[in-house]
Amino acid sequence: MTEPAIKYRLIKKEKHTGARLGEIITPHGTFETPMFMPVGTLATVKTQSPEELKAMGAGIILSNTYHLWLRPGADIVEKAGGLHKFMNWDQAILTDSGGFQVFSLSDMRHITEEGVHFKNHLNGSKMFLSPEKAIQIQNQLGSDIMMSFDECPPYYESHEYVKKSIERTSRWADRGLKAHAKPATQGLFGIVQGAGFEDLRRQSAKELVAMDFPGYSVGGLSVGESKPEMNRVLEFTTPLLPENKPRYLMGVGAADSLIDGVIRGIDMFDCVLPTRIARNGTCMTSHGRLVVKNAQYAEDFRPIDENCDCYACQHYSRAYIRHLIKCDETFGLRLTSTHNLHFLIHLMQQVRQAIREDNLLEFREAFFEAYGFNQENAKNF
Repeated sequence: MTEPAIKYRLIKKEKHTGARLGEIITPHGTFETPMFMPVGTLATVKTQSPEELKAMGAGIILSNTYHLWLRPGADIVEKAGGLHKFMNWDQAILTDSGGFQVFSLSDMRHITEEGVHFKNHLNGSKMFLSPEKAIQIQNQLGSDIMMSFDECPPYYESHEYVKKSIERTSRWADRGLKAHAKPATQGLFGIVQGAGFEDLRRQSAKELVAMDFPGYSVGGLSVGESKPEMNRVLEFTTPLLPENKPRYLMGVGAADSLIDGVIRGIDMFDCVLPTRIARNGTCMTSHGRLVVKNAQYAEDFRPIDENCDCYACQHYSRAYIRHLIKCDETFGLRLTSTHNLHFLIHLMQQVRQAIREDNLLEFREAFFEAYGFNQENAKNF
């Protein structure tokens, strides 16, 4: 029997919540969880070098199968020696399946049992992505963790539609497993869907757990539903997943949602949020969001966040960074992106320490108060 490429070690469970301190062992290194993964859609985290990401403590980054399939092409990445060599990143990489982009970027798509017919969002050419093709592309990319090809149904679709969708997703997951050519060096995760329906989440989880993936993702959240709704789904979904395997919540990067996800047993998160809002001059700080390009910071010579030790906060002022962004200087976007990524990675370090000390709820309460979040139901976990 082949040893799994991805292994999870549970170090400690927090006494008062469902939070877990653990580590994930991959062919390109081990990282502690809970962990936030910076998103490098096109084999680069926007404005950041691999060395800068390592210095922040990013043990794993995410790249996008769909976008890399279109540009530069999976064949070119494979010829380069795989994604790690192509982008000079020697730590873990997770690739998504491309499914979410097919459903979110393409206005014209047709779902069949075989896969999805759609139009290339760059040039309008006709394309087809199947479970087998999604796995083949990821095998060529050489990521440590690959994701099954799934449909991400809208959160507010009907029960009838979502039931058909999750059953097809389970069939696609089984086809992807069979197509996986490199199980000794790449781990393939299953994705639990079901929108907000508890019975369908249970059905999806049961079918996928029976396939014995080395890890599981909770998909179909952070797609327009409220945060209480997302937390409700997590509360009944994560207990359905194996305790000895990683649990990954896809597409979530707001600070409050990271903490609330950890409390409900999630180990891994990713989101473009920190770099996307950075490009608009919005910074995450220990006292809430700060829009550094606003006029009130023109003569503010304090760092973005006086409680932060990132490169941007150690060396540059709000006034200077505002000046750069107002002048369309790329260095300003680099500094805000550096800060936001550091903020979330450091937040996860603090969360891991709180789990060690069994005081995650106290940490949440203090963090939410400083950040300006609503404290309602803070203790109801």
